[in-house]
Amino acid sequence: MSMINIRRDNPDPFYRYKMPAITSKIEGRGNGIKTAVINGSDVARALNRPPSYVIKYFGIELGAQTQISEDKDRYLVNGQHDAASLQDTLDGFINRFVLCEACKNPETELIITKNGDITRDCKACGKRTPVDIRHKLATFIVKNPPSQAKGKKGAAGAASNTSAQAPDVDDNEDGEPSDDELTKRINAEASELPAAATRADDDTWTVDTSAEAVAARQREVEQGVAGIALEENDAYTIFGEWCSEGEPSDVEIYKKAIELGISDDSKTVQVLPQVIFDKDIVKQIDEHKGLLTKIVASDEHEKALLGGIERLVGLTHPDLIPAVPKILFKLYELDLVSEEVAKKWGTKVSKRYVDKETSKKVRKAAKPFIDWLDEAEEESDSDDE
Repeated sequence: MSMINIRRDNPDPFYRYKMPAITSKIEGRGNGIKTAVINGSDVARALNRPPSYVIKYFGIELGAQTQISEDKDRYLVNGQHDAASLQDTLDGFINRFVLCEACKNPETELIITKNGDITRDCKACGKRTPVDIRHKLATFIVKNPPSQAKGKKGAAGAASNTSAQAPDVDDNEDGEPSDDELTKRINAEASELPAAATRADDDTWTVDTSAEAVAARQREVEQGVAGIALEENDAYTIFGEWCSEGEPSDVEIYKKAIELGISDDSKTVQVLPQVIFDKDIVKQIDEHKGLLTKIVASDEHEKALLGGIERLVGLTHPDLIPAVPKILFKLYELDLVSEEVAKKWGTKVSKRYVDKETSKKVRKAAKPFIDWLDEAEEESDSDDE
């Protein structure tokens, strides 16, 4: 099978992202002439998109009707179109619906937002860039979302034909990989690690990463005291203390989590807010959205994120409690916390992360945001009726 660069404007023969060159066959004659895209599913798989998106795009751009039979792996475009013209047309699809607008990397997934917009979630640089919703294919995508999409998040990873290949690494002046390239390497390493084992004390585990608590734990270690501090294999405490020392970048934080084997664990997500946020949390959520998007991958992770924030505002910065609605809205706006998880968390007092009285205060402060979600849902139901 002939393989070509996904970005055909990149002539580098060692470019890691490849796809099969389109092969087509003309069928019929006269008014019934059609073009069969023989390897439509292979091309789509390399782009990490459903074949229907690619074929539908051909139909829209070429002004032709299409026939899509994914179960039979048969894809037809009315009219006579040679492979070269289809390949040229595919370049437009790749630019509009595959490549990250920020880093031009094809390692993206499509996400349908709550208001019907479409974004490209880049697993290489962590940024989310919008798709032009005015294109006719956008309407088709919204009505036929990617099968791997789970509300706001899809499955992590790049196209299957590139996942096992070693990433290209550009070194900076110090001989270290650049942040963008290091992120690619981290993603590749993370995909090869087994999921962290679930601990039996998941409901009660917490770590206080305030400066006072860190100093106290260090004193205990120096005195040889075995307690809540550093157990031999307490990776989460090690992670929290490491993040609290100096000012590691998001890439360095993620790499440390992988090194400790806890990058997929919800308890790691719980630690993060306590070490990357302070009184400027509302602004900092935007600054750290790349890291949070990578590491918050399930409902359980979302609950842990809220739990870590609950500890931050309830125990470390109680003066932030009035800002809880703004914090929740920012998390919701960036698709870091779903409506369902936010409602469950906001309407049930819990001692899982903080004491009961603190939990009550935080949830009381969250009530305006929860009410806003309820009102928005009622308006939506009313519109549907």
